[in-house]
Amino acid sequence: MLYTLSHSPWQVDIHALLRLVRSGDDILLMQNGVVAALHDSRYLAALLASPARVVALHNDVEARGLGAQISSSIDTISYTEFVNLTVKHASQMAW
Repeated sequence: MLYTLSHSPWQVDIHALLRLVRSGDDILLMQNGVVAALHDSRYLAALLASPARVVALHNDVEARGLGAQISSSIDTISYTEFVNLTVKHASQMAW
């Protein structure tokens, strides 16, 4: 399953999302969701402890001027890689 988080983690129940993820799932942080990947964010540890791979959309990170503040534990991906994730996962859930 591909989970996309497009809202700030302060505006959604991110812990409910994390209860749903399983090994092999991917979480894509996009739009305002990239804020969850900030170094020392209280949500970062929870994301990294999940069994899913967590990535952030590079263009959204850069559009918000957060490139230097995103944790090195979170890979940033291109739109092409985002498309590849949608091909990999038959199902997607948006948060």
